[in-house]
Amino acid sequence: MTLVGDVDRRMERANGVATDLRYATPLSTTVEVRAGGYDALTDAALVIITAGVNEQAGGATNRSDPRGRLRLLDTNAKVYTDIVPKIVAAAPRAVLMVVTDPPDPLADLTRQLAGHDRVFSTGTLIDSLRFRVHLADRLRVRPRDVQAMVVGEHGTSEVLLWSSASVGGIPVLELIGQSGQPLDQLRQEIENDIRYANLTIIEGTGASQYGIGAVSARLAEAVLRDERAVLPVAAYAPRYEVTLSLVSVLGAGGVQQMHEPAMTSDERAALERSAATLRQAARRVLAVTP
Repeated sequence: MTLVGDVDRRMERANGVATDLRYATPLSTTVEVRAGGYDALTDAALVIITAGVNEQAGGATNRSDPRGRLRLLDTNAKVYTDIVPKIVAAAPRAVLMVVTDPPDPLADLTRQLAGHDRVFSTGTLIDSLRFRVHLADRLRVRPRDVQAMVVGEHGTSEVLLWSSASVGGIPVLELIGQSGQPLDQLRQEIENDIRYANLTIIEGTGASQYGIGAVSARLAEAVLRDERAVLPVAAYAPRYEVTLSLVSVLGAGGVQQMHEPAMTSDERAALERSAATLRQAARRVLAVTP
């Protein structure tokens, strides 16, 4: 049986979330849902960390601000500095999955606070899915038949790998050329839609939650089932000296391997810039953390 627990600084909220989820358990495989304190994490195989403020609450909703989600880093780093040691004390062998924005530098902070490498962030998986959806819309095909990836930061410096995007083995750039759509304009539209998708959602609903919730559930499956699934999630990459998304193999213990996808020289240069942005953010927050 799988046990799902919810820990929150407000027990009333934890109880509310757990109760809401419990009512769906008849539709699931054998699972127990309950609220609790940090002691409820004892022997946990995976802890998903979502604590902190989102873009709306943290004032990160300005499309012209190049910092994007990184504007939330200082506030959410304080939250993580408080809770991660408590999580590790209760579940020292658990894999830690960082969801809170900005997830990549917060994963670096979590590694330092936890004292181990079983840490990864949701990275650019949600961005890659959005990329596939927008390409499918333009090409009038199913999103599941589109192969496309975003690497680097889950944020404004992320890199869309247009050169390797394909449908049924046919390069997306070739299909767009055949369709007669203006390539430069379409690329700009799609990149803006993806980079600021969270803000579009927040403007409509107040919070981006359903897509990232589905992503988190999928990543939890990959870890708990030791799937060795190949996904664009973020872990510490020694070459770049920071946590960022590449082609990652995810299973028990977290990210087991990381590989660099094929890129053009322009895409590689953009990835280097994205890594530099993340290094600057991570170094700033790590420098002030006890």
